[in-house]
Amino acid sequence: MKILNAADYGIKPNKDITTELFKLIEDAGQIDDEKTIRFEKGTYFFSSDKCKKYMLYITNTVGDSEFSAEETPHLNAVPVYFNHINDLIFDGNGSVFIIDGKVTNIAVEHCRNITLKNLEIRHLHPDMHELKVIRKSHFYVDFQIDSDSLYKLENNKLYFYGTDYCCAADESALNAHWIGLIRENTPNKIKRVSHPLIDAIRMEDSGNGKIRVHYLNTFRFKTGDCFYLFDVRRQFAGIFVNQCENVILDNIKQRFNYSLALVLQDSKDISLLNSEFAPEENSARKMASVADFIQVCMCRGKINIENNLFDGAGDDCLNVHGVHYQIKSVDKNKLTVSFMHPQSHGYNPLHPGDKIAFIHPKSLLENGKTEIISSRLMNEYEMELEVASSKKALVGEVIEDISACPDVYFANNTLNRIITRGLLLTTRGKVIIKDNHFVSTSMSSILLSDDAKSWYESGMCRDVTIDHNTFDYCGQTPVLIKPENAVYKGAVHKNIRIINNQFKNYKGYCIRSKAADNIKVKGNKINSGKVIKCVNCRNVDVEG
Repeated sequence: MKILNAADYGIKPNKDITTELFKLIEDAGQIDDEKTIRFEKGTYFFSSDKCKKYMLYITNTVGDSEFSAEETPHLNAVPVYFNHINDLIFDGNGSVFIIDGKVTNIAVEHCRNITLKNLEIRHLHPDMHELKVIRKSHFYVDFQIDSDSLYKLENNKLYFYGTDYCCAADESALNAHWIGLIRENTPNKIKRVSHPLIDAIRMEDSGNGKIRVHYLNTFRFKTGDCFYLFDVRRQFAGIFVNQCENVILDNIKQRFNYSLALVLQDSKDISLLNSEFAPEENSARKMASVADFIQVCMCRGKINIENNLFDGAGDDCLNVHGVHYQIKSVDKNKLTVSFMHPQSHGYNPLHPGDKIAFIHPKSLLENGKTEIISSRLMNEYEMELEVASSKKALVGEVIEDISACPDVYFANNTLNRIITRGLLLTTRGKVIIKDNHFVSTSMSSILLSDDAKSWYESGMCRDVTIDHNTFDYCGQTPVLIKPENAVYKGAVHKNIRIINNQFKNYKGYCIRSKAADNIKVKGNKINSGKVIKCVNCRNVDVEG
């Protein structure tokens, strides 16, 4: 085992180490044997303007049309970048990395046997801002701006600024449906609301981070309300793992990221252990992510997520899915297939030897299967596939890569202040959701989905166990089995066990299901008395 001490590269606490760390990781990549990069415990700084930049096509992030004219689409500054490195342990030894600017925090591409551990990531003056109501009258509201935010008032308009951004606080206010609200009497609940400045008449700076905003009326505000304003474009990611195998993230604390906190794309056998995606204690904010905490797309093998804290997400906590590619043309045994959602494109996870299923988009059921002989990316959106047989391929229908359906083990995690769903799962692999505490989700805690008309996220669930979880508060049905099939021609999801869970503080049905067969509900503690409602389901067994 080769030990690389960061200090030997001039990497010392309380310094900007952007350039030095790049050199250290580059040297580590030249060592074929097992190696460890080890830090002296301390606080280290990174600057976005010193970072190397990489073209990263990250699933479920910003689409081409969302970039401004002066931006290069998909170009990411990355302070910590690993590429084609194997057999490495990156040990932060409890250090804190503080990043100034908009970046993808860490990217890991084309690597095997990588462990990242014992590291905390923070951002300096991040582009997420809290406005807290500290006083209200009939016609004005006094807001306290969080202490991390830099702001200015010009021409009756509030601006937030920091490295790599300066934006009006009411930018896109008419359409800003993603704004987060936490009320004083329900500190664990976060929900989406309209923008707090949407109907402001004028505003003035009261000093010390306080502003007074005048309205025609202030009925919708309550003292203690905390509103969260942020750029929702999903331009970057927290940690991006792409085309990797056997990656372990252990004791990683991400306090903020500019999009999805962790993206696993076209990778195999990944673990997230003992980590926190949450604001630091006594933070100026109660949100840690602009969008989902975890996106798992077109992965294989086993995804293990265990003993983690997830607190304050701008979208789902976890989304595991494949991609439904639409068939554009069929020429003998060659198919042209396309990404259909503008926020997913630019990479090719369809590999020779993979089995694919032909899927009817309205029923979401299979018409047949074949094997990929060859695959190439023609452009950012289209791929050419040579397949063993195109007999069942129909233009306008979709395919699902059924070789890219990982097993998922999600256990002993805590989820709090999740603004949409807790878990959104669409994978044929074996799924175990066990011993988790769903403190608060504004929508369903668990959703089994599948669609070929909007996000095009595949596919069928075939083996799901939901066991010994506690659901404290859910804004919608705690366990929702809802494939987005337009017609029913048979079950989309099958073999679902919901056992030994505790459902609290929910008045409606704790489980709703459509187009699913072989559902077992047993040993659950349900306060509402309403257990399950099913539509087009068969073999539903409810006990206790």
